Amino acid sequence: MRNELSRRTMLRGLGVSMALPMLECMAGGSRGATHAARALAGAAGVWARTSAIGAAPVRLAYVFMPNGVNYESWTPVAGATPTEFTLSPTLEALAPVRGNINVLTGLTLQRARANGDGPGDHARSSASFLTGMQARKTAGNDIRNGVSIDQVAAQSIGSETRLPSLELGCEMAPSSGNCDSGYSCAYSSNISWRDESTPMAKIVDPAAAFERLFGDATQAAAARERLARRKSILDFVIEDSRSLSNRIGAGDRRKLDQFQSAVREIERRIERARNEGEPRALPAVHAPAGIPDRLSEHFDLMYDMLLLAFQTDTTRVATLMLAVDGSNRTFPELGINEGHHQLSHHQNNREMIEKIRRIDRFHVEGFARFIKKLSEMREGEGSLLDNCLVMLGGGISDGNKHNHEDLPIVLAGRAGGTIETGRLITSPRETPLCNLYLSMLDKAGCPRDHFADSTGALVL
Repeated sequence: MRNELSRRTMLRGLGVSMALPMLECMAGGSRGATHAARALAGAAGVWARTSAIGAAPVRLAYVFMPNGVNYESWTPVAGATPTEFTLSPTLEALAPVRGNINVLTGLTLQRARANGDGPGDHARSSASFLTGMQARKTAGNDIRNGVSIDQVAAQSIGSETRLPSLELGCEMAPSSGNCDSGYSCAYSSNISWRDESTPMAKIVDPAAAFERLFGDATQAAAARERLARRKSILDFVIEDSRSLSNRIGAGDRRKLDQFQSAVREIERRIERARNEGEPRALPAVHAPAGIPDRLSEHFDLMYDMLLLAFQTDTTRVATLMLAVDGSNRTFPELGINEGHHQLSHHQNNREMIEKIRRIDRFHVEGFARFIKKLSEMREGEGSLLDNCLVMLGGGISDGNKHNHEDLPIVLAGRAGGTIETGRLITSPRETPLCNLYLSMLDKAGCPRDHFADSTGALVL
C-alpha cells in the first residue's frame, strides 16, 4: 500500500518545525492523491503553483564575492566550441563539477560605475550587484537603491514556501555610518534589498541560520527552553519521526535517516564552533562565539544552510555574501596575514598578486564543494542541483582596476533541465548583468520583460 504525503509534511516538536526533503511518497501519481495533497497543503497556504505534487521547483541562489579578482588568472581560454574551453588556474577548482556549471564572460554592471558620483566602487559594487541601480551617495539615513532581483523573485514565488527568502553572510559589518568614500555602510554590507531604502539583514551566525530554518516561530517560549537544554532538534521530533517511518517505504526511510544524520552532523559542527573559545576580532566588529575560527568551516556551514533550505523547500530564493565589499579580512589558514582589500590594490606587485590568486581560488573552492554536494543530493529522477540556479560572482571585475565590465560570473545548475551546462558563454562587451537576471527569473517561473538596465533576457 502506498501512502501519499503532502510535500509540506513537517516533523514538529518543542519549538521545532522541521520540513522534510522530497520523498518518493510525495510524488503522488494518482489524480486523487494529488488533489488530496493539494488540499492539505492549501489549508496551510503553501501549495506550490509550479507543478503537480512531486515536480521539483527551481531554486535561485546568488553568492557574492568581494573586492574583484585577479582577472588574468580567472578568465577561461575559449575553445573551438562552447564546451571545449580550458579552465583557468583559479577556476580549476571547479573541475570536479565542470559538467554542472557555465562560466559567463562579457557581463557589465553599469550602475556600479561612478557615473559622476566620484569614488566608492566597493559600496556601489555590492549595492548594485542584485539591484542594477545607482545607489544614492550618502552616509546618512537617506539611502536609496532599488529592489534586488532575489526580492523580485521572492515577491513572486515566496508565498509558496515557509520563508520567502533567506539572506546569509560570512562577515559581520556595520549597517550605518560611512564605509566607502561617502557611501553609507548599508550599501557595502548588503546585496539584498526589499525596497529602495530597506536592505534585508543577513544572518552571519550559523546557529542563528539553523534556528531560522528549523525553529518554530509560533512557539517562542518552547524554542527558548529547547535551546537552553542544548539538545538536538531531532530529540524533539522523535515521535513524529517514528510515526512517519512506519508509514513510508524502505527507500524513503533510508532517505529520511540520511537527512536526519546530516542535520545532526551540522548541529555538532555548530556546537564545536560555539565551544572554540572567546569571540574573534574581525575588521571593526566582533564575531559571535558561534562563528568558527576557520573561515573555510564558516563558508561550508553557511553553504550547508543553503543546501538544507533548498532540500526541504523551506525557501526557493537565497543570497550569501562571502564578505562585504571592501572587506580587509585576513586569511590565516592560507598563510595570508595582509587584508584582502589591501592586497587587491596590488599595483602589479607579483607577491601581492599571488596572494590574491590564492584568495580567489579559496572562494571558488568553497563554491565547488557546495555545488558538488548539491549534485550528489538526489531529488526525484535527478539531483537537487538539477533543480537549482546558483550564481557566484561580484560587482567588480579586476580588483586592482576597480572596473565593472567582464565580471567574474559562474552559474551552476540546470533549472529543471532547461539549461545546458558545461559551457563558456561569451556575451558581447557591455552586456548588462541584469540580462542574466531576467533569464534566471524566467527559469524559476516568474518571467519579467525588464529589470533595471536590462536590454533583454540572456540566452542560456
